[in-house]
Amino acid sequence: MSSEDPSCVAVALRVRPLVQSELDRGCRIAVERSADGAPQVTVNRNESYTYNYVFDIGDSQKDLFETCVQAKVKKLLHGYNVTILAYGQTGSGKTYTMGTAFNGVVDDHVGVIPRAVHDIFQAIAEMQSEYRFSVTCSFVELYQEQFYDLFSSKTRDKATVDIREVKNRIIMPGLTELEVTSAQEVTDHLIRGSAGRAVAATAMNESSSRSHAIFTLTLVATKLDGKQSVTTSRFNLVDLAGSERCSKTLASGDRFKEGVNINKGLLALGNVINALGSGQAAGYVPYRQSKLTRLLQDSLGGNSITLMIACVSPADYNVAETLSTLRYADRALQIKNKPVVNLDPHAAEINFLKDVIQKLRVELLAGGKMSSSLTSAVGAVGLGAISCEDSLAGSMANAAEIQLLKDQVRSLQDRNRKLQQELHQSLLDLTEKEMRAHIAEQAH
Repeated sequence: MSSEDPSCVAVALRVRPLVQSELDRGCRIAVERSADGAPQVTVNRNESYTYNYVFDIGDSQKDLFETCVQAKVKKLLHGYNVTILAYGQTGSGKTYTMGTAFNGVVDDHVGVIPRAVHDIFQAIAEMQSEYRFSVTCSFVELYQEQFYDLFSSKTRDKATVDIREVKNRIIMPGLTELEVTSAQEVTDHLIRGSAGRAVAATAMNESSSRSHAIFTLTLVATKLDGKQSVTTSRFNLVDLAGSERCSKTLASGDRFKEGVNINKGLLALGNVINALGSGQAAGYVPYRQSKLTRLLQDSLGGNSITLMIACVSPADYNVAETLSTLRYADRALQIKNKPVVNLDPHAAEINFLKDVIQKLRVELLAGGKMSSSLTSAVGAVGLGAISCEDSLAGSMANAAEIQLLKDQVRSLQDRNRKLQQELHQSLLDLTEKEMRAHIAEQAH
């Protein structure tokens, strides 16, 4: 495998086996992997492409996950955003590879999402002596240029959500985020959400995804030390609907309209990849051409470690679509991201103050001496250190000392409340400015 720069979008190519319809048609294999083991493929023996990883019909789901996904899961646990993106024509194996349609059966066919979730919670269990984790998951689909919340308890027509940009970050107000504590909970939610996804049969695929699906895990990790540093990382697993040619899918009516919208979003994605891959990142990048590209703004050219899994058919019948996918994937290799650890300084200070308050309460009730570490902590937040002689030297009967502790607790609570109010007001101000900017942009 070739070396991989974490700041670049990595690309893994997956060539699936010929399916029955291609065998019945008499198709021949037109995409071949390099015989020397290099991550390279050749199309029709005259056009070659090299990527970070190449997987062919002899490679299993486990091989793909352990080779190019597992290391990125570890980065997620240390505060980096990570995106795994499956791209390719309809029927090329994207949903199978990602595991979006996971049915609960754990076997060799399990895809990226269930395997990643298992590794994440296994790592959380191993790190619990050093970190406290909070994990939530969300699941949305983009169907006909409209986002639907697949975890919503509302009926489908009322489960729509929209995107907003706040402080250069894309958010979805009102999106259902479910707190989870185990891999089993996550996969149960995944199965339930996938059941509501738009799927239909075409001439190319009996269970063709008619929407783009984005499954997201959000991890908030608090380090259990004096600083209580907090990181918030997001794991975006994106299963894109496949590009379509109506002459091959034989789509009509609603299926045709769906195909048009799918291709529209993928065309916008291609324009973004072209702009970023050609070194124009400092200039105009057309993220706003589609809701899909706006949602993937951080994943392509932003704050994320990103892997694109390009899925292709090896059949000569699909060679035009395969070449299109290979060229997009080749251009994606040139995209530079800017991944950084997502530290939250406000949350860290609030957690630190809460911890000091809790310790003060415990020692107040216990009626014993204030520990030297707690005395230092009180001094660190600007309240002045208290010497051991001036603390609760012996007894709860000393009303003056008890009152002193109460005042310190109250002062810490007031400071904590003030910080939270300032943070809330800052978010409101940013949201209002973003809405005004959006309205002004629409007016022009």
